[in-house]
Amino acid sequence: MGARDSRASGLWSASAGGVIIAAGPGPAIALVPSEQVTLLSVELPLKSAAKRIAALPFAIEERIAEPLESVHLALGAPLGGDRYLAGVVRHEVMRGWIAGLEAAGAGEAALVPDALLMPPASGGGWNVRLAAGRATVMRDDGTGFACPESLLRTAWEAAGRPRINAMGDRLPDDMQTAFNPFDPGPEHLALAAITLDLRQGAYAARRPVSSIGRRVAWVAGIGLAAHAAILVADTIALGVIADRREAETRTLAALAAPGAPLGDDLAASVAAMLPRGGGAGGAQQTFLPLADRVFAAMAPLGPVSLSAMQFADNRLTLDFAAPAPADLAARLRAAFASAGVKAEVAETGGAVRVTAAGA
Repeated sequence: MGARDSRASGLWSASAGGVIIAAGPGPAIALVPSEQVTLLSVELPLKSAAKRIAALPFAIEERIAEPLESVHLALGAPLGGDRYLAGVVRHEVMRGWIAGLEAAGAGEAALVPDALLMPPASGGGWNVRLAAGRATVMRDDGTGFACPESLLRTAWEAAGRPRINAMGDRLPDDMQTAFNPFDPGPEHLALAAITLDLRQGAYAARRPVSSIGRRVAWVAGIGLAAHAAILVADTIALGVIADRREAETRTLAALAAPGAPLGDDLAASVAAMLPRGGGAGGAQQTFLPLADRVFAAMAPLGPVSLSAMQFADNRLTLDFAAPAPADLAARLRAAFASAGVKAEVAETGGAVRVTAAGA
């Protein structure tokens, strides 16, 4: 019991600047902060795994804020029908994680976004685990994200205020629909590793060959975890109602284009939001990818005091309180320059304001 408790608390202590290495019954698994991973549900109606991997860049290029050449793409488990989980991470972030693992003697470890420890939500809602000022969110489509507690309300409102099942600290009454605390254990770690390992392609782990006994035990563990995943998937499938796809699409559309009108003819409404023409500025910018870039760039600075935030007209504005505004402004400029994020930093009224616009 003591080992389980230690593991469960450690799994949720991941910060935006590092990884948590979790020992398991087979190769090591490293949990990485989901703030730096974009998790997407992608439709890939192809029977061959090789063809799905080849088609992945074309399926997600209009849905991410980064140029394709600057990011690493990883294909995960099927989510139902022709939809698959995909992970998007900047190359420099992947290289940093792997260098840290190698320095720790765990260079062969799998890299798994920590949001995937959470069970998927149901009925268009969110499962949210709030702990130590950090929110981890799982949607009902098998994707998720993580953000500071201060950003959770903005993300929730941008998504159309979905029902929230709180699985960690209690949330404000107007956000929380249900409260069911969740304590992840080793079985959730094994399932998460099967769902998506970011170590693919050029970053594939070169795992040493183990003894026959250990290999058999690990394969058996994967088999049990896969069987559990199938049972979970079957249970979820049985609970899906006929109009789930429409509700799911409305939620995603509201997140992609906050404030956009969604009439009774949902297909026509969504089609009207699609980018037209081949220009680079035609793609619709969303809140979460922009916030991901900005806060990932700020991660090396450590804790900062966010006093206000606004997202309007495709622009994210953040106000920070600081005893030495000039020093914080200089550090922010250096952090954004190092990460290649275009953001304006200005001192205003004894505070610091950051303004970043979508591509």
